Amino acid sequence: MLNPDTQDNRSYQYALRAMKLAELRVVALGGGSGLPAVLRSLKDRLFPFPSCSLNDKSRERLTAIVTVTDDGGSSGRLRHDFDMLPPGDIRNCLSAMADNSHMMYDLFQYRFDKGNGLNGHSLGNLVLTAITHMRGNFLDAVSYCSDIMNVKGRALPSTTERVVLGAKFRDGLAIRGETCIAGHRGRIQHVYLIPSHPAPLPQTIEAIEKADAIIIGPGSLYTSIIPNLLVRDIAAAIRRSTAKKIYVCNLMTEPGETDGYTATDHVKAIFDHTEYGFFQYVLVNNGQFSDASCKFYVDKKYYPVQYDIDELRDFGLTSIAVDLVSERKDKVRHDEEKLGKILTELL
Repeated sequence: MLNPDTQDNRSYQYALRAMKLAELRVVALGGGSGLPAVLRSLKDRLFPFPSCSLNDKSRERLTAIVTVTDDGGSSGRLRHDFDMLPPGDIRNCLSAMADNSHMMYDLFQYRFDKGNGLNGHSLGNLVLTAITHMRGNFLDAVSYCSDIMNVKGRALPSTTERVVLGAKFRDGLAIRGETCIAGHRGRIQHVYLIPSHPAPLPQTIEAIEKADAIIIGPGSLYTSIIPNLLVRDIAAAIRRSTAKKIYVCNLMTEPGETDGYTATDHVKAIFDHTEYGFFQYVLVNNGQFSDASCKFYVDKKYYPVQYDIDELRDFGLTSIAVDLVSERKDKVRHDEEKLGKILTELL
C-alpha cells in the first residue's frame, strides 16, 4: 500500500483524479460573457492534453448550449443582413475553448473600430458569416471554425430557428427584441420566444441526456440563460436528467433585468420559467469587492447580488458560497481558476 504522505502517492492521486475528470461529460448553458468563463474554467481540466489529439466524439464531453436571440451590435447586423443565426455568442464560446486560447481569442475577438461597413464588427463574426455563406449552413461553419481553432469541446445553438425574444413587464407592457428589452429598464415578469416552441438540435438533447453535470449560468438572467430553457424539450431533458445540476449565480445585478435581485430571486425566476427544483446546487460568491470596483458599478446601477442562505435552503437547494471574484481594471468577473476549482470538486 502506498504511504499517503509520499510524493509517489500524491502523484498517483493526482493522475487518478485527472483520469476521472477526463471521463466526465459536461453541458453548460448560457450566453454573453458568463458561459465562456465556465468553458475556460473547465476545458483544460477536462482535456489536459493538446486538442489536436481529440476527435469529434471526444469533444462532445464539453458541450456549450448557446442562446440565439441576440439582435444587437455586430451579431444583430449580420443576422439581419444575411438571414442567419447571430454569431457573437457562439464566437465567444469557440474563442474560450480554443487550444491556443490567447492567440485565437485575440484574433476572433478583434473588433474593427473604423471602416465603412466594418466598424463595430468582430473578425470572428465575419469569419463565421463568410463560411455560412460559402457552405450554406451555420452549423457547418461552427464545425469548420472549431477545427481551425482546435477547440476543446463544442458549441451548439439552442435552436437553428430564427427566434425573437419577447418580454412581459410588470406594468403590463410587452416588448419584442432582446436589445429593446434590455433598454427598457423595467421590471420583467416573464420572457418568451417567438415562435413559442422552436425545435432544438437533436445533438443538444443527446448531450443533455448523456451529461454527468449540467451547469446553468452565469449570465444575463432573462436574455442569456432563460431563453435556452424555453426551447422545446430542453428544459424537459434537463428535468429528466440524473446529472448534477449546478446554477452559477451572477456576481452583480443587472439594470433593466435584475434590479434588487438576491440569489434566491435569480433562482425563483428560473423556476418560474421551468419548474420548482430545476437544479440541486447553487454556487454563489462570498468574496469582497474593492471600493474602486463598487464605485465603478454603483455609478452604472449594478450592485452585488446578496447571498440569502436561509431562503435558498427553503427552496431545498444546496448552496455553496466561495470567493469567486476577479477584478481587472475595476471590472468584476468570475475568476476562472476559482470557478474551475470549485466546479471540479463538485463534479
